[in-house]
Formats: sequence, C-alpha cells, structure tokens
Amino acid sequence: MNLLQQLIRSNLKGSAACSPSICSAHPDVLAASCLLAKEHDRDLIIEATSNQVNQFGGYTGMLPADFIMAVQKIAAEVGYPAERIVFGGDHLGPQVWRKERADVAMQHAKDMMTAYVKAGFTKIHLDCSEGCAGEPAQVSDDVSAERATALALVCMQHAADPAALSFVVGTEVPPPGGARPEDEHDGVQPTTAQAAITTLDVHKAAFDATGDATLWQHVIALVVQPGVEFGPDDIDHLAINSPDLLSSILPDYPGICFEAHSTDYQYPSVFSELGRRHFAILKVGPALTYAYREAIYALSNLDQWLNGLPHVSELMDAKMQANPKYWQGHYQAEDSKELRNLLHFSYADRIRYYWTEPDIVAEVNALLERLQAVKPNHFLLRSFLSAATLERAYVLMGQGTAWHQAIIYARIQEALVPYLK
Repeated sequence: MNLLQQLIRSNLKGSAACSPSICSAHPDVLAASCLLAKEHDRDLIIEATSNQVNQFGGYTGMLPADFIMAVQKIAAEVGYPAERIVFGGDHLGPQVWRKERADVAMQHAKDMMTAYVKAGFTKIHLDCSEGCAGEPAQVSDDVSAERATALALVCMQHAADPAALSFVVGTEVPPPGGARPEDEHDGVQPTTAQAAITTLDVHKAAFDATGDATLWQHVIALVVQPGVEFGPDDIDHLAINSPDLLSSILPDYPGICFEAHSTDYQYPSVFSELGRRHFAILKVGPALTYAYREAIYALSNLDQWLNGLPHVSELMDAKMQANPKYWQGHYQAEDSKELRNLLHFSYADRIRYYWTEPDIVAEVNALLERLQAVKPNHFLLRSFLSAATLERAYVLMGQGTAWHQAIIYARIQEALVPYLK
C-alpha cells in the first residue's frame, strides 16, 4: 500500500486524516515545506501543474524529470528523505494546448503523461474538462471521461511501476487558473452530490470499457468544490456549520476520497473540518508564495531602514508593468493605484510568476547578501516582523539556518502549519 492509499484508508475509517499538497515550484517554498514535514514527521505531496512543467518546459523551463531532480536536491539539502515525497501532476490534460484541435491537443497531453510517469510522478490528476478549438469551453462528462481514460492508459503503459500510480478525476469550479475571476463576486457553489455521482459513474464506465478490470482501482480521489475559493481581492471561506452533503456518496465508491483545490487563505479550523468531510488531499500554492512575498518585502523594509536602498517592490513593479502577460486578464482595476495594489498584494498572487526572472533573482540575492552581513537586534526585527514569525524563525536559526533565510522559511511555514494540525 502506497503513501496515498494509507492516507485515504485512514481518512475513510474516520480519522479525518488529510494532507496538504504543495503546488509550487519556488525553491524557498519547497525547502520550507520539506523542513516542516521533517519537523512533524510527515510525508509530503508536491505537485507540478501542466502549464508549469511539461515536455516543452512549461513556464518554469523544467521538464518533469527536471522538476523531480530539483525537489530531491532541495530535500537533500534540508535533510528530508526524498522517499517520503509523493510527486503529483496537477490538471494534466489538453488544457495547455486547448487552442489547438482536440486530436493535436490530446497527442500533446499523451506525450506529457509519458514524460511525467517516466520521470517518477505517481499521483496523476486526469483533467480533460476544458474544450479545445471548436468545442465548448467545458466539454461533457462523457467526453472528459473518454479523454481521461485514454490518458490513464498511456500512464499505465509507460510508468516504470504501474502499480504505484494513483489517479484523481474531476475538476473544481471554476476551471484551473489559480483563482476565481475578479468579476465573480457571488461566491462559489459547492458541488452537489448528484454531480459528484455523475462524474464518478461516467469515469468508471469509461475506465471499465477498456476491458482492464483493475484500471478503476487506481482512482483514489474525486475533485469537488466544497465551497472554498479565492478571488484577487476576496476569499470564499468554508461555512463550517454548513451541512456535509457529499460524504454520504462515498460508501458506494470504495477507496475514494475527495480532493479540494484552492484551499489557500482559509481559516485554520477549515482544514480539519475538510478532513472530517473526507477531503483527504488539500491543494495549496498561492498562499505559500504570498507568504514568501510578505517575507521578502519585510526584509526589504528592514534593508531600507538600515541601508537606505530602494525597496525590492520597485523593481517588481517595473517588471510586472513591462511584462504584463502573467496578470493581464486576471485583474480589473478602476485606476493605477488600485492596479498597483492588486499587482503586489492580490490573493491571486500573480506576482509569483516573476520571482524567477534573472534580474529579480539577482536583486533578491543582493538583498539577502546585504542582510547577511548584519545582525539586527530582536527589537529591530520585531519592528518589521510579527512575534509569531520571529518565534518560528528562531527555532530554525537554532537548527543552523541563516537568520534572514529562517525568516523567509518561517513565514511560509506559518501559512502551511495549520494544514498539519
């Protein structure tokens, strides 16, 4: 039994066990996550998305094998056992190539699946919900299931160990993209029990139609919307006292739990409640890079005070304005002031796409090098950072992490630790 199956079996038995799934390629997010998992003696799920990592490099420039090697290197550096990491692929399907004809997009998707499973990814989210050229924006359950089945077969054919594969089916509302559009302020509607049943039944029928009676046994989770989401400037929090209308369907689908996406920025009590509702896997990403940005901006505030140098946000602002492709279409603002606030502080955190730009990396490294040369007193740090961040950072410093790096890790871990309680 693999790590995911153990987690889900425990959850279905009533333990409310659940795990965050780290959806980020940022090195500091990954290092902080590994350190926290080490501290809590926990396994770790780390996922790459199809637009982030694919056979053409994605926006990170990494192939699937590159991503796994990068994560394993980070894990080794912080002393976390790589064998405790489950590598997942998020929203794997034709979405990246949806402007192409369906046959072209699906061939690219099949090639991507091959690259993912050959690299060692074992948790595979089969998401074929979006239409391709000439198709509706959202295809029917039948079409989505047929395409998901074709991709599942590719995975089974090319994986080094097909028995280790775990499939996730379904998709959340709205479609993948990181956050609810800014003009949708009515909140999100939780998935109905009937919609969940339909998705599972249609996918099971498609899987069974292959003639492989064991294929459906690899399905471990269904993505549904529990009522959590975030937009550029607001958050849809789970209504803790709302009725649980989904768990009752699971006895008819042995071995399957729910997976929740966009759980970022929820109140700490939400995660244990989702676990009780059999959401064993909780995706989180933007909230972690949001926390990284908070730490970098706080350290830059300190650098301004100590050295009188420009704030890192000035370069970030210039970079985002000069290259708007990662945020255009995601933010709507009435004036330049509102837009600037969204660019830097929005929950959608589109700023995360710019941290890997070479000049930004150089600027952040220069900031950290300047700070490394000083040892500010606690009262000075307390003027720029919260007591909780400093408390966690001092623990990391005691373990040998440089003080400025410890602050970055600490802030990221603050956003992640509620998932582990």
